[in-house]
Amino acid sequence: MTSSSDVAGIHAANLTNWMRERVPDLVEPLTFELITGGLSNLTYNVSDAAGRRWVLRRPPLGHVLATAHDMGREVRIITALRNTTVPVAPVVGYCDDVDVNDAPFYVMDFVDGVIARNAESGAALSVTARSNAGNSLIDVLSTIHGVDVDAIDLGDLGRKESYVERQLSRWQRQWEATKDVDVPEMTELHQRLSEAIPEQGPATIVHGDYRLDNCIVDNDGNVIAVLDWELCTLGDPMADLGFMFVYWAESTDSFVVIDGSATALEGFPTRDELLSRYQKRTNRDVSQIGYYVALGYWKLACILQGVLVRYRSGAMGDQTTDAESGATPVQRLATAGLAALDGQIGGTHG
Repeated sequence: MTSSSDVAGIHAANLTNWMRERVPDLVEPLTFELITGGLSNLTYNVSDAAGRRWVLRRPPLGHVLATAHDMGREVRIITALRNTTVPVAPVVGYCDDVDVNDAPFYVMDFVDGVIARNAESGAALSVTARSNAGNSLIDVLSTIHGVDVDAIDLGDLGRKESYVERQLSRWQRQWEATKDVDVPEMTELHQRLSEAIPEQGPATIVHGDYRLDNCIVDNDGNVIAVLDWELCTLGDPMADLGFMFVYWAESTDSFVVIDGSATALEGFPTRDELLSRYQKRTNRDVSQIGYYVALGYWKLACILQGVLVRYRSGAMGDQTTDAESGATPVQRLATAGLAALDGQIGGTHG
């Protein structure tokens, strides 16, 4: 573990004082460790000398869009969802005093379980648990999309109409603000998405980044905590399912977003099986899933471009990335999005 004094984005003494006021029987000193894998808000493991653990979240170290990385909003969402059956980690506290740690942050309880970021971590689950993990992921997503937002005071979290149009506008602005080279595939994908917006049903909570490795599962594969709510808003629930499928690799796919994906292992359900389960649980029309997968690829390409710009400027702390340039990975995602519009997901016909 890296020494706390060497962890970028952490003022150990200030944070220790802050934690001491909120956690009974805290045993000093605290240690902080940057968790690799996330490429947006920075996430840290926090441990005290007695072995108790928490998780701290804060924005990147600089060079971010003005409306991005709202810690207070994320805390509001998680706190509200504690009154539902959606599994989230309890929040210890939120701080918007930048004198404490240079930026707003919050701390939540550590949830012990498996985060299947890749095949190695996914292999910790049995074949039966992998099957259950896929089903549980869909069941929890269905639960999220069934939450009465007004009943938990989240009815004003976002506009309830024209979600896809707003997404196309928002991420296009980010793309224009961060692109350093023209990518014709991005232009074509945005145009085709704009011309073929499906009819959208009633708005629900939309997580915005829902996927297996943004959840913690237990050894049986049950989802016990949903993480990373920073992109959450109200809107079209099919967008969550489409974005989840962007990351849900199958062993026969010719294109995958992340090499060595856990979901390509034996036992995990196929996209078709997950889509059928979601349809049965929600009774929603899923016939336009190809559009929403394409929207997910395009959104991810826009996000990746911003991440690459921040990475080059040193805003992601000590993290590393294997992305070598702004054009090549973005172009590949846009090409995959165009294929999804044509009925191909992961290089296979969906």
